[in-house]
Amino acid sequence: MSAVAVAVLLSLVSAGAYAAAAVAQERLASRSSGTGTLRLLADGAWWRAVALNASAALLHVVALRYGPLTVVQPLGALTLVAAVPLGARLAGRPVSAVEWRGTAFTLAGLAAVLATASGPAPDDVLSVPEALAVTGGTASLIGLLSRPGSRPGLRHATASGIASGVASALTQTVTVAVTDRSGPLLSAQVVVVALLVAAFAAGGLLLSQTAYRGGLGAPLAVVTLTNPLAAAVIGLSLLGERLRDGPAGILLALTGAALASWGVLLLSRAAPRPEGAPAVPEPLAPLAAVPAARPPLEDRRAVGVPLPEAGPTVADRRPRDSAA
Repeated sequence: MSAVAVAVLLSLVSAGAYAAAAVAQERLASRSSGTGTLRLLADGAWWRAVALNASAALLHVVALRYGPLTVVQPLGALTLVAAVPLGARLAGRPVSAVEWRGTAFTLAGLAAVLATASGPAPDDVLSVPEALAVTGGTASLIGLLSRPGSRPGLRHATASGIASGVASALTQTVTVAVTDRSGPLLSAQVVVVALLVAAFAAGGLLLSQTAYRGGLGAPLAVVTLTNPLAAAVIGLSLLGERLRDGPAGILLALTGAALASWGVLLLSRAAPRPEGAPAVPEPLAPLAAVPAARPPLEDRRAVGVPLPEAGPTVADRRPRDSAA
């Protein structure tokens, strides 16, 4: 089995674990909206989601050792492909036709991207100055996206995807440097970049948790699209990765990326509402405002309930003529 095939297989398993973690985070966030981070840390469901994310991250790290960023990172779109049916099953609803179409577009697009991006196992790494420059630019962008304002969910999801993509690019530098037997195992480069990886990975996890408070679909779609984009920019500009087949390969890769993006956007649509269900539930009247049921007039006579005295008639209430 080739190195790239190993990377693809590991990425598939990693995407499944990430999908399970994303669904768990969304369900946790929906029932604990507004609670602080410290309260989340005391919840066992949070730690199960962290364990799933850690397992997926470990598989992802190994995949980055065998495949380039342009191969491994786009496969992260399979996280959404797996999360949609899993979330639908837990919600007790069938997968919609739109979601099936989104899955088909995503898989077709990924196949086109992999056909052009398949390359040898990575052997280039980021230098410490390059890693620090990437860190500074990324931290500034994340700070800008995390500022208070409108639509925080999508902005936090974008920041989470960028942080995760940069963490993957830095992780590849660590794995290649550690497995390179020509130098020391724990060089200054490995230690510095490993610390940066930990910071970006933790930041991406916390940003995704806040993004999922508004629902799973749209934030997860944004994370899925921005993650490989950020990693591909680093891989193509700093790590010497290339697309195959020249201009034709670039065109095929762009077409595949467009198809996969369209599929991800379809998958991010909200779940269909059951037929006959109102769009917004009608508010219930307060209990005190509901009048008590009263028996008919004949029934009240039968049981001896006193009847109210008859009030004055209209003629009685008419002003009398003073002349009378």
